[in-house]
Amino acid sequence: MHALLVTPDAPGSLRLGPAPDPAPQPHQLLLAVHHISLNRGEVAFAGRRPAGTVHGYDAAGIVVRAAADGSGPKVGARVAAFGAGAWAERMAADTTAVAEVPDAVDLADAAALPMAGITALRTLRTRDILGRRVLITGAAGGVGRYAVQLAALGGAHVIASVGSAARGEGLAELGAQEVVVGLAGVERPVDLILDNVGGPQLAAAWQLLAPGGSVQNIGWASGEPAVFEAYSLLSVGAAKTMSTFGDVHEVGPDLGTLLGFAAAGRLSPEIGWRGSWERIAEAAEALLERRVAGKAVLDVASPA
Repeated sequence: MHALLVTPDAPGSLRLGPAPDPAPQPHQLLLAVHHISLNRGEVAFAGRRPAGTVHGYDAAGIVVRAAADGSGPKVGARVAAFGAGAWAERMAADTTAVAEVPDAVDLADAAALPMAGITALRTLRTRDILGRRVLITGAAGGVGRYAVQLAALGGAHVIASVGSAARGEGLAELGAQEVVVGLAGVERPVDLILDNVGGPQLAAAWQLLAPGGSVQNIGWASGEPAVFEAYSLLSVGAAKTMSTFGDVHEVGPDLGTLLGFAAAGRLSPEIGWRGSWERIAEAAEALLERRVAGKAVLDVASPA
């Protein structure tokens, strides 16, 4: 089969090349991959992985071999999947990390959902957001655009922070009551922050957090350290918290929830770039240079 392989000296540290077919474990199905989606962090840090690694985590396609243990979807099912080695013509996926794609959802749209959608969904679930003020930084990216929509669905007052006015286009239509550049204009305290930016903006956002509020660290697009002033982490009243996120265990049911929202027209896949996986260098560059609003999806096809 062919796959996108880690190649440190290639553009974006990725190239299309031959790779061994995966050997599914008893709890895994074999997926014929039709579409994959890129996440900025995966692309940015691809070169840190061993050369020759089949990269990526998001895919959608058709089951060609069911799991030997009898779990999960059957042969012929349309599924979205999350797991290592996704950017290939064939993927071995845990049956606990897949969900069947409703007929109303295109497979390319389904491929856009796993990592970014699960991150947004699970971090928003860390507290009750109904009637709360939720600040989402880096809101123009893949996670951010899903978080805006899901927070609005959950009844939050959504504040979407972006790097420029141009990057904020379309976020109000997705459910943001406020769209701001940086933190300009955010004066009232917020109850939950989903931070994709890190750096000085994270330290500044902390000052906006209400007593009892929390910050979910889900990205660090700035690449800069966050420096907190002395005593700025002390607060009178209910404790403020800051948490990391990395819980991608058994995402199948949550992926099914996202697909259900998409099928009902309540969640837009927000694909800002789409093309053949032979254009991986072009897609990676666009993503790293923040020229993609939302997700980048690649169509998988055997090289000519």
